Amino acid sequence: MASLDAAFNSPHPVRGVEDLLSPTSLAALETHARFTLNDMAGTDMRDFHLPGRSPVFATNGMCATSHPLAAKAAIDILERGGNAMDAAIAGAVLLGICEPQMTGIGGDCFVLYSLPGSDEVLALNGSGRAPAALNAAMLRDQGKATVPLRSAHAVTIPTAIDAFCHLSETVGKFELDAVLAPAIHYAEHGVPVAPRVAFDWANDAGTLQGKARDFYLKDGKVPRVSDVFQAPKQAEVLRQIAKNGRDAFYTGEIAEDIVATLKAAGGLHTLDDFAKAASTQSTPISGGYKDIDVVEHPPNGQGATALLMLNILAEFDIATMDPLGAERVHIEAEATKLAYDARNRFIADPDATTRLDHMLAPETARKLATMIDPKKAMQAPATLTEAVHKDTIYITVVDRDGMAVSLIYSIFHGFGSGIASEKFGILLQNRGAGFTLQEGHPNELKGGKRPMHTIIPGMIKQNSKVIMPFGVMGGAYQPCGHARFASNLVDFGMDVQTAIDAPRAFADGGALKIERGYSEDVRVELSNLGHDVVVPDGAIGGAQAIKIGDNGVLEAGSDPRKDGCALGY
Repeated sequence: MASLDAAFNSPHPVRGVEDLLSPTSLAALETHARFTLNDMAGTDMRDFHLPGRSPVFATNGMCATSHPLAAKAAIDILERGGNAMDAAIAGAVLLGICEPQMTGIGGDCFVLYSLPGSDEVLALNGSGRAPAALNAAMLRDQGKATVPLRSAHAVTIPTAIDAFCHLSETVGKFELDAVLAPAIHYAEHGVPVAPRVAFDWANDAGTLQGKARDFYLKDGKVPRVSDVFQAPKQAEVLRQIAKNGRDAFYTGEIAEDIVATLKAAGGLHTLDDFAKAASTQSTPISGGYKDIDVVEHPPNGQGATALLMLNILAEFDIATMDPLGAERVHIEAEATKLAYDARNRFIADPDATTRLDHMLAPETARKLATMIDPKKAMQAPATLTEAVHKDTIYITVVDRDGMAVSLIYSIFHGFGSGIASEKFGILLQNRGAGFTLQEGHPNELKGGKRPMHTIIPGMIKQNSKVIMPFGVMGGAYQPCGHARFASNLVDFGMDVQTAIDAPRAFADGGALKIERGYSEDVRVELSNLGHDVVVPDGAIGGAQAIKIGDNGVLEAGSDPRKDGCALGY
């Protein structure tokens, strides 16, 4: 091992799971990125002596996501004649079995998509609302400053299933039973636990409470790598949905199971809350960064934060900076603080977000950019919600007809609220923790309202054409991740995979989190600028993207920080 460390000239020897989760060594990433950027030998190739991944190329269809079985299921759907929406839904629902700590049918989703032959990006909001009887005043009267993460009050009505059923019926080609078949199969027969999943499972298992421990532990213990996880009761739920559509989930015995569980835990949820659950069509928002347009889902997602951040970064000559240097990290960190402060002030349920135009105005970004001192870190903004987490899945699919789908799906924190329904073991999200209890705030908790959401799918357009669905996982990191990914592509000419692999930093909660892909010199320089530099135990987020070439060739990348891959045919 010592000789390997010396060969890579890394200041940090590989010690275990945490190091394996980092993208690669600093030396490998620097060589990989700069080899591509400098177009050495006249070709866009990485150094094959060093660890790394090549982009994946195909012409008929492509999927990139965080687990290989889900990617394979999506490609199988495409090969059988389904379209990108069929494939994305099939893969997403299966990811709830492959990565139950990240997502599941007790969660929410947001979707951006474009139809064949069209460059219009459409949006569907699959996020749920607080139960009608709940409001912030009740929790303030109990002495609460925030919505308790593991309480029934944090559980909003899960709306992903309504969104999937709606999209399957209106956009998909296959019947719902065919789309859900892969997830039903694996829920019944089991999925071997992958390394990143095992790492997260161990970190988050303490969240599980009551019956959830029976459904998501094996004899009271955390599953290990290669242990087989089965969810036969979820298979039963999915069979009912496959047969009877969204009503099977939101009425009848499944809804009764969830509502009874939540009421027993002190929740105010009703069967009427579930019967009324509905996804809604939305109008995407977008902003230009140099020669591309980045398209985001509107509030209650935090996509506007990414657009504000890109507007701030546009006031600096990022392209002249070292892509792996301290100067770029510092400017990005300061832009993050300013953009997230705006997020905390303005983003809420669409009906309560009133200053979106101000947030996206170029003059707002110009004023904020003047507050950045290139030589000194500013204080981080106050956090107004509990919206910091790292648990989400993302899947993107492009089919042979050019339909592009960008879908993100989550239960919020690791294992969500930790509450699972008694009969079927449906793990319930804690999205309600994204509300604030501050009286009069746009994002104040109220019955029937949707909280500010961290999950955001993305699309990139160039010359008015859709060229890339993409997404970045990592909870609160996501807007920063979107801005970093777009900058990697535009400012430094990185290919899709290199742009994903490159090391990450995130100004979060008063600290500047720096992955081990950065050198010790960079960390020292950032500390000298006044940042509280920390190296997190786990990698920062994950990402996937598919580039649609002018010649019809699809180029995809998938993050080595996760277990997944890109597959095409």
